[in-house]
Parts: sequence; structure tokens; C-alpha cells
Amino acid sequence: MSKPTVAIVGRPNVGKSTIFNRIVGERISIVEDVSGVTRDRIYSSADWLSHEFNLIDTGGIDIGDEPFLVQIRLQAEIAIEEADVIIFLTNGREGVTNADEQVAKILYKTKKPVVLAVNKVDNPEMRDMIYDFYSLGFGDPHPISGSHGLGLGDLLDSVAESFPDPSEEEIEDDVIRFSLIGRPNVGKSSLVNALLGEERVIVSDVAGTTTDAIDSTYEYDGQKYKIIDTAGMRKKGKVYENTEKYSVLRALKAIDRSDVVLIVINGEEGIREQDKRIAGYAEEAGKGILFVVNKWDALEKDEKTMNRFTEDIRKNFLFLDYAPIAYVSAKTKQRVRSLFDLIVTISENHSMRIQSSVLNEVIEDAVARNPAPSDKGRRLRIYYSTQVAVRPPAFVVFVNDTELMHFSYERFLRNRLRESFGFEGTPIRIITRARS
Repeated sequence: MSKPTVAIVGRPNVGKSTIFNRIVGERISIVEDVSGVTRDRIYSSADWLSHEFNLIDTGGIDIGDEPFLVQIRLQAEIAIEEADVIIFLTNGREGVTNADEQVAKILYKTKKPVVLAVNKVDNPEMRDMIYDFYSLGFGDPHPISGSHGLGLGDLLDSVAESFPDPSEEEIEDDVIRFSLIGRPNVGKSSLVNALLGEERVIVSDVAGTTTDAIDSTYEYDGQKYKIIDTAGMRKKGKVYENTEKYSVLRALKAIDRSDVVLIVINGEEGIREQDKRIAGYAEEAGKGILFVVNKWDALEKDEKTMNRFTEDIRKNFLFLDYAPIAYVSAKTKQRVRSLFDLIVTISENHSMRIQSSVLNEVIEDAVARNPAPSDKGRRLRIYYSTQVAVRPPAFVVFVNDTELMHFSYERFLRNRLRESFGFEGTPIRIITRARS
């Protein structure tokens, strides 16, 4: 089930990044490397009560050298296009400004819910500041304080009330949903056409020519598929063409709706930083992952070319060492059909369930072969393990003390599960809990 998307919109200096960090629950720097995952500050997963959602800070989208009001307009338009709910953030200390009114005029065009928030209302005596903001026409303003965390609960209650009804989303159990994710001009549209065996998506040599994601339903060898094509991760136009962060945002919903994500890399150009961003989000979202190196026909190759490219992918994507790699050519259709077999395998692994008795035998054997190191005279003891979820597979391990589970030993257990059960192409989650 895809998560709703919330965007924070407003003119500069109203505190968008502060509110973003408050809602996310942690301070995220502009770029943060965690186990090879490159994550932009402008988007993150968040949750409120039982609701999970994606959060976007549009102020972090670099529009280049465009004039002040043009940047505000473009950021608001991105929010209108990408978000299910929009938080319109203003500054209570400065009152309603012309720039606020400009943002409001743009937001009037959307049929999506807009929740108005007045920031920097740091104490109850300052609540009178909010009344001027009724003039913006978005109903009751929510007084909040990013610096003190005040009023965010009521704000998020209103946001959550506006989320789309998840029951309206159709989920077909017998259909494998996969998306093709990657930078512009890596050949995603051509790959979709090669997979479908027909010219269903417009193909052009100009980056960013496909402007909308197009879902295609297809059946091959008795299996039904839904292909979520995100060739339009950038909009037409100079401003959007130069906004790499925007193209990542375009991928988020497609990834959330997918069971398996095909990360398409241009074999001629090699790996770029944006490939890591996209892959990092797919891993964080717990999706099955397959690397597809396209345009393989265009390279001058020797007997070591594929090995060198594979080593380069493994070095740049240390956190995705479980993801298989396919080398294809959409132009010549070389090995394109073999992608279906890989997608089926990954989907099955993504949904795999392990019997508790078998799981515990494997964990006990792993611990017997390699006991956890002691810490200040205390040693980790594992009592019992059980699988609690699929898509991706998640396992709870009950122990004597969760602080004794070092990340390196958790990695050892995860590798042992892969050795025993395969799990090719899918992340594995291990959750450590103290036995009560």
C-alpha cells in the first residue's frame, strides 16, 4: 500500500526545514551517508499515530538562479503535483506578506487539501497573531512553534484527517507490480517498450520527454504484471531539467506502489550520485531491487568489462549487495525477456515466509558456530526468533538485552539467513526485542 505524501510549502524564512525536522523526529543534514545510502534532506518518511507518510520540504528544491517569486511559484507547483496534502506554512511574527498571498493564489488552483500553519507562535500570549491569516482563505490557521515543538500534534491530526482513504486503492494479489527507476535518458521508456513488445511509451533522445508515469498491465508466461513507468521523473522545461532533486521526488510514489524496483543504469555513462539517491530510497522503503544496466550493446567490451562494471556497482552500492544485476539492451532486446524471471524470483523472495521451527534451527546453528562477543562481561543470549512480516521479510529476535545486539552481529545473522534461504533481491529486517 503506497504511503500518502505531504509537502511543506511557504516563502523563505518561515521555518520549513525546522518543521520538517520536527515532524521527521530527527535532524537530517543536507546529505547524510548511512551505510552507503545517500539521502536528501528534502524528503523523508514520517509517521503520526498509526499513519505513515512521506514528507517533502519544497524549500530544499534548488530552482537555480530564478527570481524570488518564480522560485516560490515553482516550489508550490511541485507540491500541488506531488503531494496528497499540503502544509502551507507562514510566519506569525511577520504577519501576512505579499509572498504569502502569492503562494495562496497558486494553492487555490489545487483540489488537494491545504492545511494552514502559522509558525513562530512560541507561547499562548502570541496566539492573537493568527487572526490575520484567515484572510488567506484556508480555514482555521494552526498556531505552531517549530523551535519549541508546540501545536504540531493538532497540525498533524488535521493533516492525517485529509489523507486519501486507503481502502480506495486496488491491490491485486496475483499481480506483480514493478517500476523502472533511474535518471533521465537511461532508457526506461525503451525498456518498457521492449518488455511489452510494443511502442506504448513515446521514446526520444531528449532527456525528460515523457512527463507522466504510465501504468501498463501485461501478462507473460502465465504471470500478470503491472509496469509502473516513471520515465517522466523530470518535467519539461529548463528549470525542472536542472533540478535533480525534483526527479527523485517523482520516483517516490512509484517506488511505494511497487513490489520490485528496477534501478536502471546507463551502461555508457556508468553510475552517478543520483542513482545512489534513488536506490537508497528503494532500500529504505523495503522493496525488492534489481539493477538493470541498459545500453550494454553500445559499449566496447572485452572479457573483463562485465566483471569490472559489477565490481563498480558493488562498491558504490554496498548496502545492496543482495540485489542481482542484469545487463541488457533495450535497443537490440538483448536479454530483456530474462528480466521477467528475475522479477518473479525477487517477488517470491520478497514474500517468503519461514516456519518458526526452521528459522530457530538456523539461528541456533549460527550462534553455536559464532557466539556473540561479550561486552563488559555480559554476552548476548538469543532465546527465540519469529517472522512477523513479509514485503520485506521481517524477523523479531528475542534476547536478554537489546543493547548487547551489536550491528555487526545483526549483520552476521542477516547474512546467515541469506545463506540458508536465499532472499536474493529483497532486503531483510531484523528487530531485536528484550524477552519480557
